[in-house]
Amino acid sequence: MRKINTSSIEEKIYNMALHAGVNVTRSCKEALVCARDKENGEAAKFALDILIENASVAKTENMPVCQDTGIAVVFLEIGQEVFLEGKSLKEAVNSGVRRAYADGYFRKSVCDPITRQNTGDNTPAVIHTEIVDGDKINIAFMPKGFGSENMSRLYMLKPAHGIEAAIDAVVETVRLAGSRPCPPVLVGVGIGGTFDTCALLAKKALMRDVGVPSTNPAVAEIEKIALSRINNLNIGCQGFHGDTTALGVACETAPTHIAGLPVAVNIQCHCVRCEKRVL
Repeated sequence: MRKINTSSIEEKIYNMALHAGVNVTRSCKEALVCARDKENGEAAKFALDILIENASVAKTENMPVCQDTGIAVVFLEIGQEVFLEGKSLKEAVNSGVRRAYADGYFRKSVCDPITRQNTGDNTPAVIHTEIVDGDKINIAFMPKGFGSENMSRLYMLKPAHGIEAAIDAVVETVRLAGSRPCPPVLVGVGIGGTFDTCALLAKKALMRDVGVPSTNPAVAEIEKIALSRINNLNIGCQGFHGDTTALGVACETAPTHIAGLPVAVNIQCHCVRCEKRVL
């Protein structure tokens, strides 16, 4: 049994949130540069240059890479041999987020869904926990903006529709979104499970590095086909048309009921901000 004080988790979250607010991931930056280098449309190439420059300026000046500094989404894989002590896990995570958003001068965007009153400190965070083997804690932090989140969709398909219909749903989601989620986008897809778990799978898929395919060959093929069809939509960077509408498609799956085929599509804008740490 390994004891971990939740104050350590708070500090990790604090530093991860500060870094994520001003930095896109390395894989995102590389994907943007790759998209720019192969882009044939002049307007789209110009837009990609601006996005790449923006990311560089944000990092150099230590300023938010996007004005929407998002709602904090935290995934915690907690080893079953870990004993947590100190303040509650939820309190530790929220304290880390609260401090980071204050010290980083990040926009506070969290509010009550009914009254719309802002909580004032960007908490509470969205926290997903999973018990896994071992004595470590894997932490993933993503500030999720809502220009892209609002473009996400959930489909409850019939099994008879087949996987082709699932791919159609992914492509349709991006087509209907158009330029609104600030493309080129990253597309997280969840297939299987239930109404709620497939949405969680789609969110979890966004935590993968951009361009890294699934280790399951069948799922990797779905990702490849969906990405090709999406980029043939000619929406392009920021809606200026062009060769790259999506930087990548990442899909996670889970067993489902024989009577169902749930498919969730979670859209992430070009500004992919995700930090991962092990405690």
